[in-house]
Amino acid sequence: MMVSWEAEVDLVVIGGGVAGLTAARTASLRGLRVLILSKGGPTDTSTQYAQGGIAVVAPQRDSVDSHVRDTVEAGAGLCEVDAVRSIVEGGQAAVAALTDLGAVFDLGRDGQISRTREGGHSARRIIHAGGDATGAEVQRALNAAGLPVIFGAAALRVVTGAQGVQGVIAVSDNGFGVVHTPAVLLATGGLGQLYALSTNPPGATADGVALALRAGAAVADLEFVQFHPTVLYTPGGVGRRPLISEAVRGEGAILVDFQGNSVTAGVHPRGDLAPRDVVSRAIAERMRATGTDHVFLDARAIEGFAQRFPTITASCLATGIDPAAQLIPVAPAAHYQCGGVLTDTHGRTEVPGLYAAGEVARTGLHGANRLASNSLLEGLVVGERAGAAAAERLGVRARVDDIGAGTVEFADRAIVQQAMTAHASVVRDGGGLAEALERIEAATSLLDPIEGSGCSRVDAGNSVVAAGSKPTVSGSVAARQLRRIEDSALTVTARALLLAAAARTESRGCHTRSEYPEAVDRQRHSTAVRLGRHGDLELSTVAVDFEPVSTGLRCE
Repeated sequence: MMVSWEAEVDLVVIGGGVAGLTAARTASLRGLRVLILSKGGPTDTSTQYAQGGIAVVAPQRDSVDSHVRDTVEAGAGLCEVDAVRSIVEGGQAAVAALTDLGAVFDLGRDGQISRTREGGHSARRIIHAGGDATGAEVQRALNAAGLPVIFGAAALRVVTGAQGVQGVIAVSDNGFGVVHTPAVLLATGGLGQLYALSTNPPGATADGVALALRAGAAVADLEFVQFHPTVLYTPGGVGRRPLISEAVRGEGAILVDFQGNSVTAGVHPRGDLAPRDVVSRAIAERMRATGTDHVFLDARAIEGFAQRFPTITASCLATGIDPAAQLIPVAPAAHYQCGGVLTDTHGRTEVPGLYAAGEVARTGLHGANRLASNSLLEGLVVGERAGAAAAERLGVRARVDDIGAGTVEFADRAIVQQAMTAHASVVRDGGGLAEALERIEAATSLLDPIEGSGCSRVDAGNSVVAAGSKPTVSGSVAARQLRRIEDSALTVTARALLLAAAARTESRGCHTRSEYPEAVDRQRHSTAVRLGRHGDLELSTVAVDFEPVSTGLRCE
């Protein structure tokens, strides 16, 4: 392998969404030299597509206790209560920092920030921007900070040594690169591309999970994949699909089947505003009972729908649906990974110098099912903390002197998606999980992600190659290399998810086993997965702090 570019920094951030950019900005303000590696362009992130908003405690008729209670209830017994409280308490300061950057949120008639209610919330605490374009506004504000970034750069490996993280090996259109650094933050987003139908962008290929496993860190709760209940349905549609935000139901829309009957009546006290796992399961069961492939969202009674939800309106009109006059066809689709790289509430993993924040991380906030709009909250709060925590590594000598050869397993993405969609979606069973694992393993080959053998000495200069200058890898070769890297990440993550799902012989949160329909108290723990010395995936249990949350708390 010929190294074409090289850099030395204090922190490498892998990913350019809310968590990564917040961490990078925080670290930079503390004097750290920061470099962001982003696979795509400035807006190729899950943050960009977030519609609903940010869940943050409202100044009236709400409280931290109330938000904590809602989060823990949605998390179905697996939330780390201390972590939930810590992150919820940090919400207002994190949003204030974002507005200081120039983010603009929607205002009500009284001139105050407008708030709506979403599924699982007991109060109107969701702030939003541009009606249903909150993520785009958050992304815009953070991009404007002007942080150092290499677009089109994918991380191949986090290099570790006796003192922890030593650097990152990456590839871009300028060839292979090495970044010497004592600290790496994984902020790569989710794993939506494990499935044929997802709300996630094309780059959501579980890169961070794979990088963490190969660096020696643990991941946990991967079996809990949240399927958004209401994604715009089109016959034969695959890939990234537009979601119909939970806020639409918060404003009064109702779910009905082909006969006009309520989908959630009698299922949960909050009906259509029940937690997402409950609503997704209700829709899946109704579709199975009626032999249909979608249900409908009736939003015709919402006044000024197009003004309140311009993005959703445009998506519907593009498929020939006028939401002000017609029922919106919807179905569940893969949306959010509730688990991820095992961290504390400051993004620290068990590998010194390796941090994770945002959707890729498992902080204990989400448990078995994420509460709506807690994702941007977590990205802002933990991203800032992780950026500050990286300063702990200042002074640690970090140098990548040799790049060792190594192989990873990968299967063709289409095979992985087919197996996962068929057998690891909203409702699962042991036989299907075993079949999916068998199909993926049968299609697995070995890949050397850096296309080298033996060891290559790092002998490049000490500067980052400017974007577009002296490219050493053709666009087609770089694209093919990136596809292989992503497929290998999807493969190891799919295997880890399937093993964890097979081991959890109960139904809890957004993990539903048809043959085990009830939650089992002895399985009220998290399942961690590590990569063993010989490449095997190893499962273990992680105790969860089940400090009870009072149900008699009053909103202040």
